[in-house]
Amino acid sequence: MGFYEEQLLPRFTHVVMGRREFIAIRARVAAGLDGDVLEVGFGSGLNVPHYPAAVTRVRAVDPATVGRKLAARTVAASSVPVEYVGLEGQELPLGPASVDHVLTTWTLCTIPDVEGALGEIRRVLRPGGSFHFVEHGRSSDAKVARWQDRLTPLQRRVAGGCHLNRPIDELVVGSGLELARMDNYYAKGPRWFGYLFEGLATKS
Repeated sequence: MGFYEEQLLPRFTHVVMGRREFIAIRARVAAGLDGDVLEVGFGSGLNVPHYPAAVTRVRAVDPATVGRKLAARTVAASSVPVEYVGLEGQELPLGPASVDHVLTTWTLCTIPDVEGALGEIRRVLRPGGSFHFVEHGRSSDAKVARWQDRLTPLQRRVAGGCHLNRPIDELVVGSGLELARMDNYYAKGPRWFGYLFEGLATKS
């Protein structure tokens, strides 16, 4: 990675994704987590304050070393132990059926092999375990979706590989997980950036 992606982008992301409007979303998505949790795309630790008390351990995956530095104070103050276990979502260094829940927030847009990552999430989940997520992706409005297709090449260059147009619901179902809940809505700002998929999927 170059200086921009390695040093500047994680700091910019920390500021943008730390906005007040996202706090309630993060709290909702983290609700119901307990036991052993894997967070893919841990970033700067913005979800840490929302881990329920029933969570016993979080294993974190993220490629950004600057993100770890930004998260250090929050992690140190957390009652939930956090252990960094890997860098890439499509290659999770965990055994099959080894975690109770997986959490991602605004992560699947940037993983190069998103199908592989979701397959890995299903693999490491225990039977009955759940995948908690909020992601942005392809709008159900055809006009917005066309703009997302046009803008995604530029977005990938300036935002660390971020895709605006991934059909998150289809990708989750295609991994073999079962959707238990899905809410779609627009976040504040331009619609092509903010069509959200907030949901819960389970492994039978």
